[in-house]
Amino acid sequence: MAKLLIVDDEIDVREFAANFFRRRKIDALTASSCEEAMEILEKEKPLLVLLDIKMPGIDGIETLRRIKERDQNVKVIMVTSRKPEEEETFDKCRQLGALYYIHKPLELDELEKIVLRELSL
Repeated sequence: MAKLLIVDDEIDVREFAANFFRRRKIDALTASSCEEAMEILEKEKPLLVLLDIKMPGIDGIETLRRIKERDQNVKVIMVTSRKPEEEETFDKCRQLGALYYIHKPLELDELEKIVLRELSL
């Protein structure tokens, strides 16, 4: 079964998204930090990661860099409450290999289509 890893420091966002995808028969794993995400990536080998940009400690951009260093084939979708045109964050994420840049609050229909397409379900 294809695995999805959701990385967000906000437990309500993380669990809401995980439960949404679990109801769609997707194996959704969760992590609250870069360190936890890297451990899960090593053990579980998810195909796709939903990654929050703004997290305390190691942020999502650095986490993205570390994910891609470890495995270029992992697909990553960045999640943010910021608008990409306000800063260079969007370009930086693209350069590091992120597929998409999605805004909070999450539009579940849009997110579901992207996740299903990327997991090829």
